[in-house]
Amino acid sequence: MTESAEPRTDRAVVVAIDGPAGAGKSTIARLLAQALGLPYLDTGAMYRVVGLLAYRRGIAPPFCDDDLKVLEEIANTSHTELACGANGPVVRVDGEDVTDKIREPEISTMASAVSAVSEVRRALVPVQREMGLRSGGVMEGRDVGSVIFPNADLKIFLTASPNERAQRRTLDLASRGISTTIERVVEEQGQRDHQDSSRPDSPLQVSAGAVVVDTTGMTRDEVVNRLVDELEKRTGSSLDTTGENTVRSRNHGS
Repeated sequence: MTESAEPRTDRAVVVAIDGPAGAGKSTIARLLAQALGLPYLDTGAMYRVVGLLAYRRGIAPPFCDDDLKVLEEIANTSHTELACGANGPVVRVDGEDVTDKIREPEISTMASAVSAVSEVRRALVPVQREMGLRSGGVMEGRDVGSVIFPNADLKIFLTASPNERAQRRTLDLASRGISTTIERVVEEQGQRDHQDSSRPDSPLQVSAGAVVVDTTGMTRDEVVNRLVDELEKRTGSSLDTTGENTVRSRNHGS
């Protein structure tokens, strides 16, 4: 896909956040979406869903030709719903709540492998783009700024030191009752970083025009405020971050 393939609308504000695992993309994207009164769109969850359904069918990398056909079928026929629940984002597939299941370590590994499959990407990217064009939003993943929305109002590449990323991931897993070690998480994230950055189709990279933000040592509020400032610079507008998504033009003195 080329960058010119994406039509732009003047009404739908899109913020694209990319970055490696453990950089804080999901948390920051949710908080920024809340601050701006925009939808939160987790593209990575869609690949995790395909990975989960494939895992349940006994499929594992390296994928053979028959596996690729099944993965393409799953991506084209399963219905993934991204919703907001009382305790945060909810992910359902064909009516089943899989919010926690898709975050398990083995599914994270599957998601990385599945996301490298061109047939899966061809099925999901148009859906993800349509979601953003329809309502705008804060969209996070690994190729949002480079492939899905290269002309987003703001493109961010969120990163952090390997150790901090591993610590965050370890704490996140522990909060869901999954025991592991930082050393193991560092190893797993290194493997996933390699898979994501070396895949031939839409690799993880800093897209043209993206602002690189290293969140090492930063609080969540500091990161969100930095992104709001960056969006204001790009749009030339002052943003009301009360959740009402009111945009006031600086040129009119408001």
